[in-house]
Amino acid sequence: MPDFPALLRSFAAAVVANDGAALAGLFTDDGVYEDGFFGAHQGRDAIIAMLARFHATGTDYRWDFCDPLSDGRIGYARWRFSYASKMPGAEGKPVVFEGTSLFAFRGERVARYSEAFDRGVALVQQDFPAERLEKILRKTAQAQNATPPCREHLERFA
Repeated sequence: MPDFPALLRSFAAAVVANDGAALAGLFTDDGVYEDGFFGAHQGRDAIIAMLARFHATGTDYRWDFCDPLSDGRIGYARWRFSYASKMPGAEGKPVVFEGTSLFAFRGERVARYSEAFDRGVALVQQDFPAERLEKILRKTAQAQNATPPCREHLERFA
């Protein structure tokens, strides 16, 4: 069973330091990092590339995990995340938002990481135009609603 609080510290430190090799090393060879903005990335090379892309869009990252809970098979933790944007038109704008992470383990390594947070809260702090926010959030809603569990919920309204 992994030491979940220690894994969270290593995970956050690797992300903040843009240390893709350290982050990818926490995952199984076929592990998946499903980022709330950049989507799912499978395998260590893809995770390393995703983290580099991540740092191309922001700087001065901080990631604080709290209330970790794990049974050795899965782990949940709440978090607070902040950075300064590098996005065109939002350079230097501070962004902070909160969410929850789900870790699925295979042995001592992460087999799948996913997160839930309000993208709108993160995006609005960058003063993006309303049309851009709507486009991003509509795309997110469409992707969510295309999944079988969400389609099952929506079918009752047809």
